[in-house]
Amino acid sequence: MIIDRERVKNTFAEYTSGYNATDPKIKLKIDHTYRVAELCELIARNLKLDEYETDVAWLTGMLHDVGRFEQIKCYNTFNDALSVDHANFGADLLFKEGLIDTYVDGFHDDKYGTIVENAIRNHSAFRIDERLDEYTVMFCNILRDADKVDIFRVNVDTPAEDIYNVTTEELKNSQVSPEVMAAFDERHAVLRSCKKTVVDHVAGHIALTFELVYPISLQIANERGYLDKMMAFESDNEVTGKQFEEIRAKLNEYVASVKPL
Repeated sequence: MIIDRERVKNTFAEYTSGYNATDPKIKLKIDHTYRVAELCELIARNLKLDEYETDVAWLTGMLHDVGRFEQIKCYNTFNDALSVDHANFGADLLFKEGLIDTYVDGFHDDKYGTIVENAIRNHSAFRIDERLDEYTVMFCNILRDADKVDIFRVNVDTPAEDIYNVTTEELKNSQVSPEVMAAFDERHAVLRSCKKTVVDHVAGHIALTFELVYPISLQIANERGYLDKMMAFESDNEVTGKQFEEIRAKLNEYVASVKPL
């Protein structure tokens, strides 16, 4: 089985050309896709995977958000709770409706096709499907790590008001919910259902740091300054300001505890 990267990139470009690239949401996801694919490759090489396995990891990055484009077209939101689970939606488009055949020949009958499908279905899940084998889980974790690292970058480079579709006043005056603060004590990500306020989403994205599996992923996020910049969030609310001081302390403690490469 051959994964022709140029064909994949050309097919992706052709597919996304059917959507409004002047829409900032569409452009954001196109750019995000290429960066996640690059990060998948970087992580795979750090894990010393062979060339084909590295190509498979890269492919998961290129295809992981295919469902986002139709989601935006149909619902004009990235909020899965208000629209559709974009991960399963994308996997269905690829592997149930045959879109994968335009990217790679014969992937329906190949074990790596199943791996790619599972990686896509699980990339935004709170937890990976426990029924998956260890080898498949590795590819899921590579994609999940790469996706999180670039989500950090998006939060740094894009105004929060645009990401969360809120006013600056709303963002600067809301407080972090107790359930979200508890995630920093317990060192885990935040369930969507626990996010009640605007700033919960900011803190929730920071908490994704706890879910990074591979040290190289944390190293990239830290060295590129993503974590420090996200934690530098400034609030007009005195309570929230103190909450973010606590968040910074707990996250810095965690980062320092991770064994460096």
